[in-house]
Amino acid sequence: MDNQSQKLSVIEKVGYSLGDLAANLVFQTLVTWIAYYYLNIFGLKPEHASLMTLIVGLTAAFAFNPVMGAIADRTNTKWGKFRPWILWTAIPLGVVALLAFKTPDFAYHGKLIYAVVTYALLLMLYAANNLPYSALSGVITGDMKERNSLSSYRFVAVMFAQFFVQVFMYNFIIKAGGGTDIASKAIGISKVMTVLAVIGTIMLIICFLTTKERIIPKPEQKSSLSEDLSDLVKNKPWVIMLVVTTLIFVTLALKGGSYAYYFENYVDKAELTAFLEPFKNFLPTFENDTSLGLGVFNGGGILVGLIGIMISPWFTNRYGKRNVFMSSLFISTLFIIFFYFFPPKSIGIIFIAQILHGFFYGISTPVLWTMIADVADYSEWKNNRRSTAIIFSAMMVGLKAGLSIGSSLILWILPKYHYDPKITGTQSETAINGIKMLVSIFPAIPFLISVGLLFFYEINKAKELQIEADLKQRRIN
Repeated sequence: MDNQSQKLSVIEKVGYSLGDLAANLVFQTLVTWIAYYYLNIFGLKPEHASLMTLIVGLTAAFAFNPVMGAIADRTNTKWGKFRPWILWTAIPLGVVALLAFKTPDFAYHGKLIYAVVTYALLLMLYAANNLPYSALSGVITGDMKERNSLSSYRFVAVMFAQFFVQVFMYNFIIKAGGGTDIASKAIGISKVMTVLAVIGTIMLIICFLTTKERIIPKPEQKSSLSEDLSDLVKNKPWVIMLVVTTLIFVTLALKGGSYAYYFENYVDKAELTAFLEPFKNFLPTFENDTSLGLGVFNGGGILVGLIGIMISPWFTNRYGKRNVFMSSLFISTLFIIFFYFFPPKSIGIIFIAQILHGFFYGISTPVLWTMIADVADYSEWKNNRRSTAIIFSAMMVGLKAGLSIGSSLILWILPKYHYDPKITGTQSETAINGIKMLVSIFPAIPFLISVGLLFFYEINKAKELQIEADLKQRRIN
């Protein structure tokens, strides 16, 4: 480890956070819009879209991510192990992101092949970029408080990306395309993603230029891939975090990808218009009240989520990450469940529930990622070998698997409830019930299972401090 200070400047924290802001312009689009895009804009059949997102996503998660982790851990350059990957993948990720959201004028089977290829490339490049980026947080500093602070900066940036995608993107798609029909939306999303790709590429380059790796494994440390994998399998906290991460992103994909359907088909339009009237005086012009309602709904949850993120370090420093994560995740889940019981005209209650859910989930957001960094410390503490990137592959495997399962479930569940994307008017009562389930009961289940699993996660506050002290002493020696 470098003997230099483990304290981070504000410039470095902000620069690091731009990397996740860039990545989340892509990732939040996948979470929020991929099911809607493939079904309602690109024109894939539900069964094909569901199977494609599931198979491609799980293949990318379980085949590519661990390999990428092993490669990153064995990368050695003058810039470090992980920073170079942020630079090397910046432009390719931007190019493939805009290609994945173009709708080519192909026959159906040609479009299906195009979707499979571009979606696979996007997930692979995202892993090659974001896995080393995430691992960088485990080597940028060994100071637990600095790490907690860095995570908060990072997730403020994530929330900005989420705010744009969930609040304004639907409206920008309509504006850029010049209408609400399928062809106009296809043009609109392509134009929006082109702009986001350029901005994201620039931010990734800034992230590379402003960060530094400080925790450097001893030169004599060498391990084979089989040894690294053996360490992972024996690392109980890693196994738990892999499952928890997968479950959390199943929930995020399920509810995030279903809100557009919820506002288009369930929320009462007249009551929504009346509720939104005060907001129209100080918000940008939206094309219709559905897009405005969806934007205000998502935006309210995100803004109070920022408050939760900012106060999260105080709670984690005082009570430990595991306890804070469990408590905030459980409370946020209750507000998800409530959505099943809200009548379509209870607009105020719907928005209040979203705000309260956003606040408590915001507290948990940065904790998940700092816990993964702690798991890397735990592995080094037990095995005297540090394999940061392959540890962080748990997050990327879980992220990809959860996103793929959640998006696939939306595309699989909607037809089961007889949802018809070609209907522009009122869907059947069965379809409406399915949409309600997709924003409430179904996404609540993975969150609740995650809370139960965290009871078995052994890195509590006392062990955090013990690991930090022991590793500091070892690195000095």
